[in-house]
Amino acid sequence: MSHIALKSGYAELVDRLNRFPQGAPPSETLYKILAMLFSEREAQVVALLPIKPFTARRAARILKMDLTETRNVLDELAGRAILVDTEHDGETTYILPPPMAGFFEFSMMRLRGDVDQKVLGELFYQYLNVEEDFIKALFATGETQLGRTFVHEPVLSSENALHVLDYERASEVIRTASHRGVGVCYCRHKMLHMDRNCDAPMEICMTFNGSAQALIRHDYARSVDVSEGLDLLRQAYEHNLVQFGENVREGVNFICNCCGCCCEAMIAARKFGMLNPVHTTNFLPVVDDTTCNGCGKCANACPVEAMTLVSANDAHKPKERRAKVDEDLCLGCGVCVRTCPGKSLSLRSRPERVITPLNSLHRTIVMAIERGDLQDLIFDNRVLWNHRALAAVLGVILRLPPLKQAMASRQMKSRYLEYLIEHVRV
Repeated sequence: MSHIALKSGYAELVDRLNRFPQGAPPSETLYKILAMLFSEREAQVVALLPIKPFTARRAARILKMDLTETRNVLDELAGRAILVDTEHDGETTYILPPPMAGFFEFSMMRLRGDVDQKVLGELFYQYLNVEEDFIKALFATGETQLGRTFVHEPVLSSENALHVLDYERASEVIRTASHRGVGVCYCRHKMLHMDRNCDAPMEICMTFNGSAQALIRHDYARSVDVSEGLDLLRQAYEHNLVQFGENVREGVNFICNCCGCCCEAMIAARKFGMLNPVHTTNFLPVVDDTTCNGCGKCANACPVEAMTLVSANDAHKPKERRAKVDEDLCLGCGVCVRTCPGKSLSLRSRPERVITPLNSLHRTIVMAIERGDLQDLIFDNRVLWNHRALAAVLGVILRLPPLKQAMASRQMKSRYLEYLIEHVRV
């Protein structure tokens, strides 16, 4: 009977998580994970918190608790990286991040003794690598995804460089961030407890800006300056790791340095590659058939198995092989170009540029529209929207293409929104 009682105690938290575009499909494994990260009382409290950022004063009204008690509860959760707390003009704002990229990763970003990380890692492996509902919901639903690939900058030619915008460079994210933190790679840490980890560096995954500020303050990340951040990026290049970061142009909060064997994004790209679970760069590799000797180093380095060896179709050399790119699967990261000893690979621009959302609000709203969750995001009765916040959401919707505007209108069933859309079109 204990597992039934446990599940009922955390059911509201699961429902809360699934009101956000990046949800967490319920399973017995998920309830066990949540029970390790939250007390039952904490789960009940978090289930009542708004989807959007909130203050302690707002939370106290929702929870019907004393302000000091509320702040203590929120600070305790932030201290364990369950909530992210940021400070602005002397006031602290809190938000519950989604499971990924969020409190799942944060729980494994440092070595800690208050949680059995071996058991937790095993549960994460079961939930993410054996059970597939979570990964399918996260990476294989909708057109707009959580993350995008950054191009491997050392292999860019002078001509390529002309077509790379600043927000498409991991180095530029590092240089311009207000805060930079580095922590233990969640994916390789998890795989370590399963005896499946590779020898890629562990302390190399980066957080930026407000998220980095909070994680550094609570010792879940180590603060680094620009110089060390760029050194870590060079270390990632040397290990043929792929930079997978937040799918926004402004205010990037994370860049993970991913291997093909451990990292969830790369595993999802192999499993669901035709569904484009990870946004690509604006490049594709090109093979020079006249110089490629079929050594296979590019195929071994490709994290998503988009590079393969095929027959060279030479009657005089029937065993001769050449590299071939599957453009439908390719991330355009450029790792294969770096590994080619004969310089037989180069990058060319894709026929159409990949569209990147402006910021996290833009991306979240588009993801919510595509997944049918917009009404939960806007009409959550715990949010207590102010006019400025609602105006920001409507502003994003009104700048979307007509098809997505129609999808938004149907989900909200709002004559007011329909009026605004028609008025703007006129």
